[in-house]
Amino acid sequence: MKFGVFYEHQIPRPWNDGDEHRLFKEALDEVELADRLGIDYAWEVEHHFLEEYSHSSAPEVFLAACSQRTKNIRLGHGIVLMPPGYNHPARVAERIATLDLVSDGRVEFGTGESSAAAELAGFGVSVEAKREMWRETTEQCANLLTMDPYPGFEGKYFSMPCRNLVPKPLQRPHPPIWVACSRRETIHMAARAGVGALTFAFVDPAEAVKWVGEYYDIIKSDACVPIGHAVNANIAMVTGFSCHPDEDEARARGLEGFQFFGYALGHHYIFGDHTPGRTDIWQRFQAVKDSLPTGGGGGSAIGTPGQLRERLALFADAGVDQVIFIQQSGRNRHDHICQSLELFAAEVMPTFKDGEAEREARKAEELAPYVEAALARKPRLAALAEGDIPVIHALGRQIAESGDNDGKPASLGESVAIGQGSDIQVPTRDPAAGGD
Repeated sequence: MKFGVFYEHQIPRPWNDGDEHRLFKEALDEVELADRLGIDYAWEVEHHFLEEYSHSSAPEVFLAACSQRTKNIRLGHGIVLMPPGYNHPARVAERIATLDLVSDGRVEFGTGESSAAAELAGFGVSVEAKREMWRETTEQCANLLTMDPYPGFEGKYFSMPCRNLVPKPLQRPHPPIWVACSRRETIHMAARAGVGALTFAFVDPAEAVKWVGEYYDIIKSDACVPIGHAVNANIAMVTGFSCHPDEDEARARGLEGFQFFGYALGHHYIFGDHTPGRTDIWQRFQAVKDSLPTGGGGGSAIGTPGQLRERLALFADAGVDQVIFIQQSGRNRHDHICQSLELFAAEVMPTFKDGEAEREARKAEELAPYVEAALARKPRLAALAEGDIPVIHALGRQIAESGDNDGKPASLGESVAIGQGSDIQVPTRDPAAGGD
């Protein structure tokens, strides 16, 4: 089984000057440490306007910074918000490809749609249509990353003409695609689309056995029709994390943060009333935290190394491919997070690293015929015939040929291409075309 670390960039109120700067710098240090320790993945969310719960509105920037401070750890968008109101699909594809290049091919392309009112209404995304938007744009992002040129698309929620996306990713045909899953139904959807399932439902081991079995049954069935150009058959689960030789100390260091994570999530997604810039979620949490669940579920990774080995073994036996730790949550301290990671890497992780390469090889061999069959079922966007690839005329040429220069000189193309005040001399016609 593999392991990851997960970041929302939580900052409970009250906020002081420098808190966000400190948090981001500490998170970068933690990812760098996780890389040195052999943790497999670092995941970063995209959220907007979700005060206290997530100050991570530009994950591509944070992950790019991580890419230059690490060597081996996989860098996961967990997730990119895919409805076009949040992100134009071509811009998503460009950012994924560029990050893949600067990270030497370490990107995981997590996708999702969100169900937070602050985000959806803030960007004008329809609640009723967001799932269809996710499907349409995720499929077209995969096409943009893969096709040369992209032939263009006229969809219900996204349209664009033929263009050739540059740069292309280092991983071919594209980085592994995942989707965020909070219910059993979305895990089934992930399997039908041939993508990895990032589960945020904090399942216990008994649930995991059922969910993993159903996921892989669908991967092996005719119901699996890949949304991308490769199948990413993996299921990961997210849980709280704190590791210490003393169980009470482990809980003292990690449980409140994990409780706040759940409470703040519920506030923004389920039961809360929020006044932007004014509501104090931490204060509300403090008033009710003693009545909140304290176990974190049967699979919570909060405890001693021995307890974590025992609990995590249940998920490994259930077939979970990756466990992702929520470590930076609430007021969890940076030094405690680092100490937990170091202890986990020294006393817990080796148990699960032994034989992991062999497990992966057996899994790949078992799934190979099913993956091949699934990719054969995939409906593909037709490539353009060579003669049908459209020619894009430079704007300056279009204006000059229209005869509508608004009184500007014939060298308008120069100012369009370079900008006013440039000393660079730009020809107003293509020298390769001949003529004076």
